[in-house]
Amino acid sequence: MASKKQKEQPWDFLEAYKGKMFEGDWPTIVEMFDISVDRYPQNKCFTAFVPKKESFTFEQVHAYVTSVSNYLVSKGIEQDDKIAVIGKNSPEWAIAYLAILYAGAIVVPLDNTLSNKDMATFMEFAGVKILFADADRVEAFDPENKLNLVDRISLEAGSEKPFILDLKARKLKHHKAVCEETAAILFTSGTTGTPKGVMLSHRNLVADCYLAQGNMHLYPTDVFYAILPIHHSYTMMAVFFEAISVGASVVFGKKLVISQVLKELKEGEVTMFLAVPMLFNKMIAALMNGVREKGVVLYGFIRCLMGFSGILKKIFKVNVGKSMFGFLLKKLSLDKNRICISGGGPLPASTFKMFNELGIDFVQGYGLTETSPITHLNPVDAYIESSVGKKVPQTEVKIVDPDSDGNGIIYIKGPMVMQGYFNNPEATKEVLEDGWLNTGDVGYQDAQGYLYLTGRAKNLIVTEGGKNVFPEEIEDHFQLFNEIDTICVLGYMIDKKTKSEGIRALIYPAEKYRDDMIKEHGDSAKQVIEKRMEAIVSEVNKELQSYKKIGRVTVVDEPLEMTSTKKVKRFVVAQKYKD
Repeated sequence: MASKKQKEQPWDFLEAYKGKMFEGDWPTIVEMFDISVDRYPQNKCFTAFVPKKESFTFEQVHAYVTSVSNYLVSKGIEQDDKIAVIGKNSPEWAIAYLAILYAGAIVVPLDNTLSNKDMATFMEFAGVKILFADADRVEAFDPENKLNLVDRISLEAGSEKPFILDLKARKLKHHKAVCEETAAILFTSGTTGTPKGVMLSHRNLVADCYLAQGNMHLYPTDVFYAILPIHHSYTMMAVFFEAISVGASVVFGKKLVISQVLKELKEGEVTMFLAVPMLFNKMIAALMNGVREKGVVLYGFIRCLMGFSGILKKIFKVNVGKSMFGFLLKKLSLDKNRICISGGGPLPASTFKMFNELGIDFVQGYGLTETSPITHLNPVDAYIESSVGKKVPQTEVKIVDPDSDGNGIIYIKGPMVMQGYFNNPEATKEVLEDGWLNTGDVGYQDAQGYLYLTGRAKNLIVTEGGKNVFPEEIEDHFQLFNEIDTICVLGYMIDKKTKSEGIRALIYPAEKYRDDMIKEHGDSAKQVIEKRMEAIVSEVNKELQSYKKIGRVTVVDEPLEMTSTKKVKRFVVAQKYKD
């Protein structure tokens, strides 16, 4: 903890609770929530819009969590028992998560898009004893109970199974976890199709939660928006945990549809909007296209004003954008917004820049599930558009085997680094040694601790001239073309002896563009679309160094398979579209 001589930190208030509500450097997740309940009992904690608008205060959530945890203990749940939670984003999902930890057990959050077969595989591997799920899933899953589940609990009312908010049980003695114990096992498939269970301790998650605030101040008046899947480490940490750590509120969204998102941002009076690059790209593109449709003169005038606003904001720390462009921000339901954060993938510097020019404190961060996940975050008053962020306090970074440009494998060490992979010591040993995690990402770090990503090591393309190319670098150039929904850049073998590769692009056109072309050109639409995609690639190729140019283009007829956070499953796609 910080001494009097050290710079004041957002987590310094914990000193008043040390020895009373927790011991050691950091509280557990249970103790962290208890502290927030003590500080802000009447603050709104969770709000949902569906099936009706309903809010729960911290005090109310605590009461539900206590009741559910007592019920779990009455079912025989003990230390190290695993309980799964799967479902759409909702207050009930979050209550189940906290209740599992209050019962002294380990939570296994699962992707709601999983098939029953895949879900059963993960649950069997983890040894799950109880399942929380939405009504349709909890009733249909494992009807013969081959998994030997003790109980199944519905996250929605009206199910044949017990409803989470109706659970009652007398208070029973239960295990109280300590910081070093495992709190959660998060399954991550990445792009290889081989799932691993990342074990994160209470210390991992709580330390990361507070340390990330060293780069960004949060307030009990903030309202976070949970639109991305909450089982994913990004939303779980940057929305769920960050909010409850400071007494802030979480608004739960249901659908990743822009019209619905804009409505909920406005109705929820959201101040903290966290999303993936795809959503921010679509929002800024739609806004700028709307301005462009008003005429080239007005568009040019607005862009000049935005450039002026951006200079004042970045260099002179004067933000005139919100007052100057309030009429535009209202169209995005961001006029009340305080901060936007992009994560989960690479973001074009142009998108980053335009949001800041409009007056939004817009930043991006970096991390992995294996790091709880936040290790880097751009400070709002010292952001760098081309960087994924500055390392958060108590984080060490080293670049291993850098090339002539300084790009090497990124290794990270700190209190947020995972305990290891569940029941997989071999996989753990491959990436974790002496506390250092091999992220598998390639990049470089500057003297101020800002990190710059180049790509994933396993995605590396080695060209005919022996040059190393990362597909993510190339894909970034396509993110603002409205005609393209998804692009995946891959290598294809040119010479098996030298193992040199060419560069190809798989492109799935945007549905609106495809529909417009079909209406306009009928049977010849396919040729028109392919010609336009090739023209876009040619345009991008002009911006690229010679060895990075795309040599082959394939326009695909169906969406590329993606993760729940909208990243292409590169390995799966590569197998599907083999030469």
